[in-house]
Amino acid sequence: MRKIYNFSAGPAVLPEEVLKQAREEMLDWQGSGMSVMEMSHRGKEFMSIADKAESALRELANIPQNYKVLFLQGGASSQFAAVPMNLLGKSTQADYVHTGQWSKKAAAEAGQYCSVHVAASSQHDGFNSVPPLEQWHISPDAAYVHYASNETIGGVEFQWTPDLSAAPGNHGEIPLVADMSSNFLSRPFDVSKFGLIYAGAQKNVGPAGLVIVIIREDLLDIPPFPGTPTMYRYKTYADNASMYNTPPTYAIYIMGLVMEWLKKQGGLAAIEQRNIAKARLLYDLIDTSNFYHCPVNRADRSRMNVPFTLSDPGLDEAFLKQAQAHGLLQLKGHRSVGGMRASIYNAMPLEGVQALVAFMQEFEKNHV
Repeated sequence: MRKIYNFSAGPAVLPEEVLKQAREEMLDWQGSGMSVMEMSHRGKEFMSIADKAESALRELANIPQNYKVLFLQGGASSQFAAVPMNLLGKSTQADYVHTGQWSKKAAAEAGQYCSVHVAASSQHDGFNSVPPLEQWHISPDAAYVHYASNETIGGVEFQWTPDLSAAPGNHGEIPLVADMSSNFLSRPFDVSKFGLIYAGAQKNVGPAGLVIVIIREDLLDIPPFPGTPTMYRYKTYADNASMYNTPPTYAIYIMGLVMEWLKKQGGLAAIEQRNIAKARLLYDLIDTSNFYHCPVNRADRSRMNVPFTLSDPGLDEAFLKQAQAHGLLQLKGHRSVGGMRASIYNAMPLEGVQALVAFMQEFEKNHV
């Protein structure tokens, strides 16, 4: 059977080791006689699964004790509303950095609750770069500053963590909020630099249906926006260990297995080096070819999502069809931008990228 490599942007590839363990435990989790999907979320069996998953996440990301970890439903898009609902307090304004479609959607949703100020934007170059910090104009009365650390569609990634105290005006006291959905746990990061981090699981962490929120405890004391539903209040989950209602139990279980897999790989520092090697291999091919092109500024290119076009768009369908025949799946670019996109998250092995590069070289040879 031909080896399949799944380059989907999400739901995305999971480690084969994790899938095999989940298969083995599907009908009977560790002698309990139950599948994880059948367990009470308040039972001792599942509580141990959730506790272990959180503990492993805290260890991997070195999460300080004054931060709460929340396991929520609704995906990262639900946090576009939850963030302003929970963090505005008495403020009527929030700042957003606009680097692509996901940050644009987050800002638009926040606009239903407050005045949104665009602190920085890369619209001038077609969202192919990250605005340098010295160009950020932060409002002194902003409740928080929000950015997307990796734009899944456009393939633009922050290779640095914004230090708001170093931005014009020195606004280091304003909480920094990050949507890390598509590069979460792909590299080490300093949680203490953030007020809040959120990430959908279906890129690097697990299956769809789970969103992880990491929030500094003092922010839980901010009065929520009037009319905020109980289910949209972070404090609701923080006070109940994410068990206020039934959480996405199976997704949390798979996430826990992925955390253990990451630890076996050597942690975030080791996985970062693997991700750098995979991305370099693919970008090097694109950059040395006149047949393929990546529009993103080289310093701001994503290690997770690699967009590229063919010199002749008329060959797109043939490329995708032949790639699929070679076991290379889900390479079609997002409908809003076209072209191709290879998502090479943590679980994508180097061999998968090598297979893609070999196919791209063969395809170019046959069509020039």
